[in-house]
Amino acid sequence: MIIPKQFFTEEIIIKRHPLAPTARRAGWIGCNIDISKVAESGKVFLVKNSKVIDQEVVKQSFNKTLFLRQKSSDAKGWILDVMKCVDEIKTDEFNLDEVYAFEKKLKMKYPNNNFIKDKIRQQLQLLRDKGIIEFVGRGKYKKIQYGNI
Repeated sequence: MIIPKQFFTEEIIIKRHPLAPTARRAGWIGCNIDISKVAESGKVFLVKNSKVIDQEVVKQSFNKTLFLRQKSSDAKGWILDVMKCVDEIKTDEFNLDEVYAFEKKLKMKYPNNNFIKDKIRQQLQLLRDKGIIEFVGRGKYKKIQYGNI
């Protein structure tokens, strides 16, 4: 699995303790990466369930989120947070109310935003325009899967 750099945020990087003063690289600080906090669209599999993924599927999966590289960190944060909310919905088809259920969680992360539902809709429109989800109609959406992965 690879994770494109546009998915690396401060939220997924866990700082480790500095090396001891007696260590050869004393004071060096490493990190761990918590991939459980990466949206599913940010996990591009090369091999999954012991099967090699078709090269074209890998390219599609990688390229569909390249637009995030042009976004500011705040805008990218909102997109990634809504993507994570959509990932937490276990069915491939979902409705707007299911995403609105994450309003309190998003309000805690963005306390100065008083228009969370509006922002959710805006991000869903962006994800639709970028081919990550599909608008089915009347507040209903569908997750888009690339290939048989």
